[in-house]
Formats: sequence, C-alpha cells, structure tokens
Amino acid sequence: MGTQGAFFTASELDTLRDHGIVIHAQRVIFDAQPPMSPAQIAAVQAQCAGPLPTSLIALWQQTAGGRLDYDLNLRMNDCAEDVSWCDLFWNDGDGKSDDDGDLQGWIAHEKQSSGADLLKRLPIGGFEETDRIYAVVDAQAADHGHIVAWKLGLPAAWSHAMHEDGEAVIASDLPGALATLHLHEDPLDPAGDYFTGQTLLEYLDERHEDHGLPLELADKLVDFYRRAMVDWRTPLREGRIGSDGMLARIALRHAVATDDAPMVDALAVAGVRFDAPLQGSGTATDLALGHGAYQAAAALVAAGAPVSTDALEHVEGALSPDLTAQLLAAGALPSAAAMAQCVACAAPASARRIGDALAADGVDVGTAFEAARADLLTELEDSLAQVQRGELVHYLGPEGLLRRVEHLREFEF
Repeated sequence: MGTQGAFFTASELDTLRDHGIVIHAQRVIFDAQPPMSPAQIAAVQAQCAGPLPTSLIALWQQTAGGRLDYDLNLRMNDCAEDVSWCDLFWNDGDGKSDDDGDLQGWIAHEKQSSGADLLKRLPIGGFEETDRIYAVVDAQAADHGHIVAWKLGLPAAWSHAMHEDGEAVIASDLPGALATLHLHEDPLDPAGDYFTGQTLLEYLDERHEDHGLPLELADKLVDFYRRAMVDWRTPLREGRIGSDGMLARIALRHAVATDDAPMVDALAVAGVRFDAPLQGSGTATDLALGHGAYQAAAALVAAGAPVSTDALEHVEGALSPDLTAQLLAAGALPSAAAMAQCVACAAPASARRIGDALAADGVDVGTAFEAARADLLTELEDSLAQVQRGELVHYLGPEGLLRRVEHLREFEF
C-alpha cells in the first residue's frame, strides 16, 4: 500500500474513500470519482495512437478523476510559470463540454483541434481553458508515457506574463509527475489570503460539518498532506540555499509575498541570484513592485537586483519618492504612463519625482502627463462600468477602481 498504507489504517483509507478522498502516489486526491471499469478504460484506449501508460490505468482503477491542490512551477518559453493542475479529468460527463473536467469532452476537443481520429497526447487534467496536463500515448514516440504540461499564453497587455503558449515535460511517468507536486508554503500558516491548500481545507471542513468525516481523521489527512511541503528554511538558515535554484525561488517568492527585507538580505548573503525570472518573465523586483512589497523591493535594489526599464509603470501601491529615486537610479525609465500609474495608486510625490526626471530629459511633462492620465482614466472607467454591470471580475473590485479614478481626477500637476 506504500507510504500512505503505513500512515493510514485500511479502515481509515476506506472512510476517506467514502468521503471522496483517495491517496495515490503519496498525493491527496479529493472529490474523487468512482473507478473506471475495464470497458471504460478500453473505450479511452481505442481513441489513442498507442497504449495507455500502466500508471495512468492504475490511477483510473482507483479513481476516475478528482481534484488536486498543490504547487507546480515549470520553465516555459524562458518564463517561470505556475501551472494549475487542479483537476484530474473524470469520466462520467456527457462528452459535450470541454471546460468542466470531463475527460470525454476534452478528448473530443483534442480530436477536433488536431483533426486526427487517434490521439497522440491524451488530456488527463489541468484547469479550464488555460492549463492542460497530457500523457503521451503515441506508440512511435520516444517519450511515450511522459507527462507534459501546456499553458495558454496571455495577451500582450499582461505585463511580465508568458505571451505565447508554452509547454514543458513534467516527468517521464505519472508517479514522477505527481511527485513534482509540492506545497511551497504551510497551508496552516499561509503568507496571504489566497493560498495553496485552501480548497482542500474547505472541502474537509464541509465533509466534517455536513457529512460526518471524523475530525481526528481530517486532521490526520492534513498532517499527511503537509508532508509535501518544501523545506527551504533549513537551507536558508544554514547558508546553502544559493546552490538550489528551486528552493531559492520559493524562498524569494515568500520574501516578496511577506514584504520581508531581512530575508532578502539573507538570500543575498547566501548567494541567491536575483536576475532570473521569478513569475512569468518578471524578476524579483518586478514581482515586489507589482505586489506593493516595497520594503522587499528596496532591499532587492540595494542588493543589486536588476530593475526593468518599465518598472515604474507597474506599481500597485503608494510608492515612496525615495524608492522611486532608487529605481530611477537603478535603471527604471521615467514616463508619463508611470506618472499616471503612481497618481492612481495614491503616490503623487513619486509622480512628481518621475516628472522631474522627464523634465530633465527635455520632455513637455504637462502635455505628456495629461495624455497618459486620459488613457488610464478611460481604461479604469471602462473596467469599472463592466464590473458594475456584472460583466467583469477585477482584482481591485469596484471600490478599488473607483479610488484610482478619483485619484487621477483630483490630481493637480
């Protein structure tokens, strides 16, 4: 029964199964569906250009779909991409929908997209339209059985995002792919309001409160689940984290998420490099500015981290004029768009500091700023109207959008 068998009794595993929870390859699958029958597996096999991987069949014999709640970060197109492997596609749908985790629906979608009767890559999981996990089922392929991730590129308006579709091999087989799923933070001590593990914890709460899952067993499952946490604190404390790129990236993202300048300093002392993409194509400084983590951003600049030329156009909070000056000195270029963004984010002093730098370059600052203000006002007001009509969900919400609109309208240059 593997590690899970040593952790749980057979009776406990049966109880978990009754509550839609399956342990497979040392990972927790919840909202787990019934197993697939031999006939159902054969029906999927008939649509593939080669044999199904035996490890995939083993999964389906235990559960034909469910949900996962782990972190997965892969390199795609020279970007650091968070891949959402939230769903294991299930086999009880009507085959007509390709956006709800229905295996047959996704098979139909892939056949239509490829124009082939037999699939060389079988979609087995992912998240809606944006993230997909495939098993290679081409009998002639050298990578038969490999598990591959695909991610949708985002429009150019998304700064520091991957703008072309990307893909990467996760592992040579399904158990190996599941082993790459980890927890970068402790779900019982999260760094933010939204965190990996939140969905599973809510599921367990609902199963306990409404369906009688014993609390002791739910807690035991959480203990098992947390064994997938990555320990980056010990290597950081011992000064050896700089030699492990994955651990360094996780620690650096934590430092940004918690706006922890001393941790940035400790990472710098440990030899961690700050010039590689940390999220999408964005570096640590880009991520800190975009999250309003200005103490971490200042520490990064002081440590010599690179600063993007357009860094000041993507701030998301009240940037201080001192940090603005540091960013300008480190390579950020002044622009009217950056001025407008700072004004919208309640940082008028920073906007004026940027304006001074533009004036020193001979720019007609008043004219340039008014044009940039008008453009940003139009963008924000259009988003606000869509939110108010229920056509758009915006990360700022209606109140946040309105505040930015008011800041722009009231500013006097």
